Amino acid sequence: MSERRETVLVVEDQEDNRRILSVYLEYVGYRVVSAVNGAEGVSAARVHRPHVIVMDISMPVLDGYQALRLLRADPELSDTPVIALTAHALSTDRETVLAAGFDSYLAKPIEPRLVAAEVKRIIALSGDGAKPA
Repeated sequence: MSERRETVLVVEDQEDNRRILSVYLEYVGYRVVSAVNGAEGVSAARVHRPHVIVMDISMPVLDGYQALRLLRADPELSDTPVIALTAHALSTDRETVLAAGFDSYLAKPIEPRLVAAEVKRIIALSGDGAKPA
């Protein structure tokens, strides 16, 4: 019997952040797929059907807002929880991110333990832990 592991898609253009998050999330037991920009993130989501997406806001090709709009427009991905990562940490930035349709918001600099805790919380809230990987 194979062990079920939830899949997390990390969409982050900054290589160090992407690697740190990926390694830490794998360490705590998630299967991790990563992408370097919003366009790759949307494609990876379509292929891997992640349980949750952790997405930077400021990226090349498609930013986080543009990528989120494409995800929400896709019937097969529209309910996938998306956590925004952003260096913009004002209260108005948080409101803007959540109003755009992100499920959660985390400010940079990243703290891998906080990201992992938020991934766990979002998966539990979505009831998506049983989704096939």
